[in-house]
Amino acid sequence: MREDDHVYLSLAQEQDDSRWAFGTGFQDPLHGVDTTVPDGVDPAGLAALCLGLGDDALIASQRLAEWCTRAPELEEEVALANIGLDLLGQARMLLTRVGQVDGTGRTEDDLAYQRETEEFRNVRLVELPNGDFAFSMARLLVFSAHRLAVFERLAAGHPDPVLRAVAAKGVKELTYHRQYAAEWVVRLGDGTDESHRRMQEGLDTIAPYVDELLRATPSGQDVRDEVGAVLAQVAEAATLTVPEFERMDGEGRAGVHTPCLAPLLFEMQSVARALPGARW
Repeated sequence: MREDDHVYLSLAQEQDDSRWAFGTGFQDPLHGVDTTVPDGVDPAGLAALCLGLGDDALIASQRLAEWCTRAPELEEEVALANIGLDLLGQARMLLTRVGQVDGTGRTEDDLAYQRETEEFRNVRLVELPNGDFAFSMARLLVFSAHRLAVFERLAAGHPDPVLRAVAAKGVKELTYHRQYAAEWVVRLGDGTDESHRRMQEGLDTIAPYVDELLRATPSGQDVRDEVGAVLAQVAEAATLTVPEFERMDGEGRAGVHTPCLAPLLFEMQSVARALPGARW
């Protein structure tokens, strides 16, 4: 296949190894950045924004880690593990920023391991069990398309220099995440009858949770339109139908979660709670 024939080329950006959280080319995006909250920025509002985005990334990374030893091929296990590490890196920086600005002095570990289920502010889409591979690719496509659109705007104009720096690094990572997911959605959707059925079923299953994601950050109609355009382009290439995203009651940002989150947190937090203060 010629490079200019690639169905996803118009959505992808030139990448290098710096897209990986801890791969070659990694540089600390906060090196030399002033962590003082700028004048005119509400610390509580900044903390809430970072907490929601941080929790989204933390829980999404845990679900991606569950694909290790279970993905269709070894190459996909490596790819999904690296995407999970990217999101974990974003979560660490965002949760650290929360502790810096909310007046509590909590660390990233405090926020990850010592909060109860109702204190988490992630959207419910990321906490759903993985299901089959098609479901996970549908979720990753929608999640990364939205997060990329949000991070591009944060990197370009948010008044907090720390959040701008985190978002700028995240843009490189999320561009790859979106590309990876879109390629799989097209491959499965335009594949066999069975893969097409599963891919459409994956999109239909996540549909009730997408509106909450689109409303989860103060990003406006332009982000919703951008995400819709991405999904429409990928769905057309994949011979799929984008379902309607109807509004559901309850929101993860308000601490209202599905029954799926508590078991995930129990597993994630068990060692830290069993051995408080331990260091490796």
